[in-house]
Amino acid sequence: MFTSTGSSGLYKAPLSKSLLLVPSALSLLLALLLPHCQKFFVYDLHAVKNDFQIWRLICGRVICLDLKDTFCSSLLIYNFRIFERRYGSRKFASFLLGCWILSALFDFLLVEAMQYSFGITVASNLPSGFLAPVFALFVPFYCSIPRVQVAQILGPLSITNKTLIYILGLQLFTSGSYIWIVAISGLISGLCYDRKMLQVHQVLCIPSWVAQFFSWTLEPIFSSSEPTSEARVGMGATVDIQRQQRMEQLDRQLMLSQFAQVRRQRQPQGGMINWNRLFPPLRQRRNINYQDGRRSEQQASPPLQVSEEQVARLMEMGFSRGDALEALRASNNDLNVATNFLLQH
Repeated sequence: MFTSTGSSGLYKAPLSKSLLLVPSALSLLLALLLPHCQKFFVYDLHAVKNDFQIWRLICGRVICLDLKDTFCSSLLIYNFRIFERRYGSRKFASFLLGCWILSALFDFLLVEAMQYSFGITVASNLPSGFLAPVFALFVPFYCSIPRVQVAQILGPLSITNKTLIYILGLQLFTSGSYIWIVAISGLISGLCYDRKMLQVHQVLCIPSWVAQFFSWTLEPIFSSSEPTSEARVGMGATVDIQRQQRMEQLDRQLMLSQFAQVRRQRQPQGGMINWNRLFPPLRQRRNINYQDGRRSEQQASPPLQVSEEQVARLMEMGFSRGDALEALRASNNDLNVATNFLLQH
């Protein structure tokens, strides 16, 4: 379920990989070998405000001093890597940078508002680490990733492909006394950046020359190879269910590989993908005369009717109506499979 929003691994996500490796390694280093250096990475708002220690806004908001926060934030970054694949590394980095800067401002505003409005004095030290941008990513996750039901429990309650991500975010939200301030400031900054309020997405962005420089220097270090196999072990209660799950997984892998091959071979003039030629066994599975081979593509069964609601949800993610229609038809109206087709390549 953690990989329901894209293929496993960090393929096409070098920035996500760097955010997983570098801060986690530094956090472990500080906790295990250099505990006396942790004082330089404390997120102390009073020191920033009263003593003008501006450097704490950088050091205190990059590395987590709590290993539980490191673990939870790393899992969330891994699941949110799908946005780097969708937006590209430069736009994804711009979103994180913009939310990181905006959330620092909202941290001050929230602390001052709590003190002057309710008389509540917040501790000077807020949770350290790259937490606010992680919470900010819940905004596009809620708005753009389709909700696909996986199981239903206790009547109206259902488990979806997004349930565990929200539970993990709730765990991070409740891991400390004042982490809710960082979480709220992150959500507000993510909403401002995602909705393009006050044109912050144009002001707080990564310049093209900076993106090009890191593309030449760091991307080869943190790039990952394309996954060749993603077969999972069946989790069914019986051997027959597990066998069926494996067959469905192999069927999806075949569709994904064929889809990627045809997209690479698409003509420069563009145009729609010939999905009828791409997935003939799936589109005509019930046609008993398919093995005949003499029936032309024009004589095939009529197109499968798709739900306009599912088409709309794919279009909200930025895909064209034509690709959304054909992906849903090719996947037999399976929204999760269609989303994986369009997001992974």
